[in-house]
Amino acid sequence: MLEVNGKSFETDEEGYLANLSDWEEGLATAMAEADDIELGPDHWEIINFLREYYEEYQIAPAVRVLTKAVGKKLGKDKGNSKYLYELFPYGPGKQACKFAGLPKPTGCV
Repeated sequence: MLEVNGKSFETDEEGYLANLSDWEEGLATAMAEADDIELGPDHWEIINFLREYYEEYQIAPAVRVLTKAVGKKLGKDKGNSKYLYELFPYGPGKQACKFAGLPKPTGCV
């Protein structure tokens, strides 16, 4: 369970949101703060990209797929592991999906 702005959000044992429809930006901000990350425009670009990706494909992409898809849509300078790990040091697949309110990507440990 996660408390944000007086609202309770159900999470699984790893902190992923149980009900995807409960997601809101304040939740992402709170999760990021818990990981000592201040979300800036670059973070939001990836978070919003992930939410759109999930809406289209109904799956949270593993980091390799994420890197490729980001590169296609946002350019090579953003579609690489180095850039994504700078934004999400605990793993762009796992951490970014968590902030985006998505399930843990398939294949992530």
